[in-house]
Amino acid sequence: MNFIYNPNQIAYFHSDNNLLAEVTFPNVDENTVDINHTFVDDSLRGQGVAGKLMEATALYLRSQGKTAVLTCSYAISWFEKHAEYQDILK
Repeated sequence: MNFIYNPNQIAYFHSDNNLLAEVTFPNVDENTVDINHTFVDDSLRGQGVAGKLMEATALYLRSQGKTAVLTCSYAISWFEKHAEYQDILK
């Protein structure tokens, strides 16, 4: 799966440029983002896409030296199950 990395979003698009999945994380301050939204199109649900997006987001934020607060219910649940990424949580 080829994700598109934008400053405050990681997304997956169909070949016709329709958005199929995304995680958004606007800046809270210079070093912190708020993971506030996860979306997966119905056509991809149940295939682990949201988890792959969240892992990509965690790795991206870690590589950027950023921390995150979580206001997205999926993100909260995902991080509770993935202790290996707790270091990026504020």
